[in-house]
This record gives sequence, structure tokens and C-alpha cells, in this order.
Amino acid sequence: MERESKYIRAKERVEREKKFYNGLISYVVTISFLAAINYYTNGFAYAWFLWAAFGWGIGIVIGAVKTFGGNPFFGRDWEERKIKQFMQEDEQGGKWQ
Repeated sequence: MERESKYIRAKERVEREKKFYNGLISYVVTISFLAAINYYTNGFAYAWFLWAAFGWGIGIVIGAVKTFGGNPFFGRDWEERKIKQFMQEDEQGGKWQ
């Protein structure tokens, strides 16, 4: 049962990473295309494609944080570690009694 649970979690993580990388590839291809159009229309006199790159880039960064747990304060395993810590303190007669 535990092995199946680990497999399901691992498969879900692979799916999240795959979705993120597909989005990243779409970002790079689309922004490159927009930059080429921008260059050929006005030679970067006004780099309007950067607005799209910046806006979509914010979404890419948020997706990366959600996918890879990049939050420096509350990482992916933080909650589980705190639960184990509080359970151990409770078993040892710590501050929760």
C-alpha cells in the first residue's frame, strides 16, 4: 500500500515537472518569435516584446516555485518535518502537554 502511494506521488510530481518544462519551452519559443518580429519591424527602437516576456516570466517563476518548492521559508518538506517535531515533543512530554 505504501509503495503504491509513493508511486502515485512520484508520478504526480513527474506530471507537474513535465507541465512546467512544456510551459518553459513554449515561453522561450514564443518570446524568441516576438523578439524576432520586434527586431524586423523596428530594430528594437522600442522593445515591446519585453512586456510580454516580463508578464509571462512572472508566471514561469511562480510555476517553478510551485513545481520545485523554491520557497526558502516553507520548503516542500517543511510541514512534514514540523509535524514530526511536534509529535516527538509530545511523546517526550514537551511543551504541548
